Amino acid sequence: MTSQKRSKSKVGRKPKITTQTLGKLKEAFLLGCTDVEACFYADIHPDTLYEYQNKNHKYSESKEAYKSYPIFLARKTVINGIKTDAHLAIKYLERKKADEFSTKIAIEGSIPKGIIAGFNYIVPEKPNNES
Repeated sequence: MTSQKRSKSKVGRKPKITTQTLGKLKEAFLLGCTDVEACFYADIHPDTLYEYQNKNHKYSESKEAYKSYPIFLARKTVINGIKTDAHLAIKYLERKKADEFSTKIAIEGSIPKGIIAGFNYIVPEKPNNES
């Protein structure tokens, strides 16, 4: 028998994570999509994404940054909006500086039985057959 060198042919599956797949994932994450939603859009299984992340640790950091983008945009929009919208400015302060601007009153301690937030409340008695 003569030994022949076989040329290696490209046999097997196509890579699941391509440049196009990464682009679709990035686009979805920038829109605030979950991993499952982004994978659906990129036409891959979530396990494929997680496997890729395990092999490419820097990608996980990038993914989290992409996912934070919609929050950044919303925050920027709110901050820009408070310059011209007094109602939005007050709402922002009520949440960020509640101790100073909140309109809610905190009640500390226990509320006596039968009184809920300043209203008398009659607790129905249990029928005799119930304990």
